Amino acid sequence: MNDATVKLWYRKADNDFKAGKDELATENPATDTVCFHMQQCVEKYLKAFLVHKGKEISKTHNLALLIQQCTEIDSSFQKLKEWNVAVLTAYAVGMRYPDDFYMPTNEESKQAVKTAEQVRAFVLSKVDF
Repeated sequence: MNDATVKLWYRKADNDFKAGKDELATENPATDTVCFHMQQCVEKYLKAFLVHKGKEISKTHNLALLIQQCTEIDSSFQKLKEWNVAVLTAYAVGMRYPDDFYMPTNEESKQAVKTAEQVRAFVLSKVDF
């Protein structure tokens, strides 16, 4: 495990969180962008945990897969399934193209931010540096 690499993953995740949260605070937020950044934040936090534990990370945006990989290391990651974190996967790629264009509501965006906050706190409670 390389602490410097893990910290870079967290920094990138936090940048996604900040970008999405800042956008949500605007008068007319681009809710698709908010949700995309929350998905990216969660994805990067999960990948950071895997790197922290010395695991290879998949080139995937599938949060259910990443949660499963984390659960294999630490069974308490099962909570993320109960929190329905994987629902954010849909905001990663599919809805970013005109054929599948979808504009989440403000409530969906707020829930995505809340979910990302939960995952961030949870993952950070699992690392020791």
